[in-house]
Amino acid sequence: MTPQELQTLIQQGENAAVEFKALPLRPEALAREMVAFANSAGGTILLGVADDGTVLGIDGSEQLEEWVMNIARTAVIPALTVTYGTVAINATRVAVVGVPKGSDKPYQTGDKYLMRVGSTNRVATQSELMRLFQMSGVFHYDTLPVANAGINDLNMAALDSYFANYGFEFSKEADIARRQLLINTDILAPSGEPTIGGLLMFGINPSRYLPQAAIMFAHFNGLEIAAELIDRQEIIGTLPQQVDAAVAVMKNNLLRPSTIEGMKRKDTRQLPPDKVLREMVVNACVHRNYAIAGSRIRIFMFDDRIECISPGRLPNTVTVAKLRSGVSYASNPVLLKFMDNLRYIDRLGRGFPMIYREMQQIGKEVNVYELGEELRVVLPL
Repeated sequence: MTPQELQTLIQQGENAAVEFKALPLRPEALAREMVAFANSAGGTILLGVADDGTVLGIDGSEQLEEWVMNIARTAVIPALTVTYGTVAINATRVAVVGVPKGSDKPYQTGDKYLMRVGSTNRVATQSELMRLFQMSGVFHYDTLPVANAGINDLNMAALDSYFANYGFEFSKEADIARRQLLINTDILAPSGEPTIGGLLMFGINPSRYLPQAAIMFAHFNGLEIAAELIDRQEIIGTLPQQVDAAVAVMKNNLLRPSTIEGMKRKDTRQLPPDKVLREMVVNACVHRNYAIAGSRIRIFMFDDRIECISPGRLPNTVTVAKLRSGVSYASNPVLLKFMDNLRYIDRLGRGFPMIYREMQQIGKEVNVYELGEELRVVLPL
């Protein structure tokens, strides 16, 4: 970091990615900042800068780097790897501590799990903590039982059809044997309630218990949400039904500009192939965070692009760059298993690379990025 870059950072003030700390500083105070950044999207701690942005410096703190590293390794659980450097502004040195987005979330110090919210830290709520543990792979939300639901909320015809693919006549089995099979395949929890994954794949009406498990589609006549609304639909049902319906709706709303040359129509603009649209929706449905109540998948169609917004950030070790190279992840292994078995997806990590490749072949570049607690995929038209 150059002195000019540091001055710019200080002028922007404390925010979701930057924290100022004057010295001397208690070890537990620094550990709290590290934990909050690591549990969020990462950030930078400037040591030797007061809350109001006054540069006080770190002169006389020759062992500061070792002190910072010891805190990151011993006061943060699990241990965290941070970066350290110093930058001088008018001969006054400031220490720049870089805290990465954690790869082993959730992190804690003492008995507290902290999150970065704006320019402050706060103790993670129960739902936030649940999402952190889910991102770490400690537990998977789609394996949890759905409260108040029962086996009668499952579509027996759909189960018959699914198990018939494996030469198994599900409907002819005794009740006890069917129940045990559903438990063994994670469709039922041991308590007898359908799992979230089981209900999303084979439920009669999943939205009755999981209202967030839906897709909202909107087509705008312009480039922004404020533009005239052409079409709006709520897509519900099982995940296979949602995927098929969402792709059909997008295709029906896509206009293919063309001209007539001689006796033939010639397309003047290439649109995303059907398999790209399908893969985009499948990934959103399978990998979204269903623990975020009240937030649905949204597909917005504008004159120049399609945006698919799914709740939840990428898991700990996955980045947007890794998606492009084919790194796969399983936020919801039950859903992934069944969608794979039904040929909606595979586990080889070929989905996103295919999207990038197919779009590049028609001269378009896909944009994938995280924004808050959401993942956005933007397909240009």
